[in-house]
Amino acid sequence: MDTLARLQQLLRERGWTEYKLSKECGLAQSTIGNIYRRNTVPSIVTLETICKGFGITMSQFFTEGNMVELTPELKDVFDAWVCLKPNQKEAALEMLKAMRNDNE
Repeated sequence: MDTLARLQQLLRERGWTEYKLSKECGLAQSTIGNIYRRNTVPSIVTLETICKGFGITMSQFFTEGNMVELTPELKDVFDAWVCLKPNQKEAALEMLKAMRNDNE
């Protein structure tokens, strides 16, 4: 993943400037600007700070594609799912699909 491109994407999605990001994450504006001017990848510590400013985790930063938030409700479903045997997972999935089709 291109770290600089991902930073730009997050800025665009939020309509933020580099200045706004610097204020949100508590880094000097020059620090953010230097990342782009020097075309360098920020250190892990700096990237963690930037992610906090965006309100995301490092994992979310590096996730490609659609990201699903793991709410407490989804965590309960996931915790139950991982304990199932393969045939139980198949049955549970079929049941969920049938329930979804009933709502359409």
